[in-house]
Amino acid sequence: MDPLEAFDLLDLRVEQIVRAEPNEGARKPAYKLWIDFSPLGVKQSSAQLVALYTPETLIGRLVVAAMNLGTRKINGFASEVLVLGLPDAEGNVVLLAPERDVPLGGRVY
Repeated sequence: MDPLEAFDLLDLRVEQIVRAEPNEGARKPAYKLWIDFSPLGVKQSSAQLVALYTPETLIGRLVVAAMNLGTRKINGFASEVLVLGLPDAEGNVVLLAPERDVPLGGRVY
């Protein structure tokens, strides 16, 4: 498969976090996130972001997520999308985000 064709298989989109709360009981500390992909609706994600972010600092943030990797149950919570990030020097997740405002649900290409 051509590398560009492989990339096109991923559905990466920009979204905004509208709600965040601790995912109590998850094996690794995580937050439950509700993410607005307008006009694609609100999706849920469980993300291990507790080292660098609080729920209050997550709400309103634009982030990038993979939409088409399937749903996983994390401590009984349906995680429908994968929020993308990179490790910092200590291995903590730093969120990927656009450098300026863009329309929600926009596809990464």
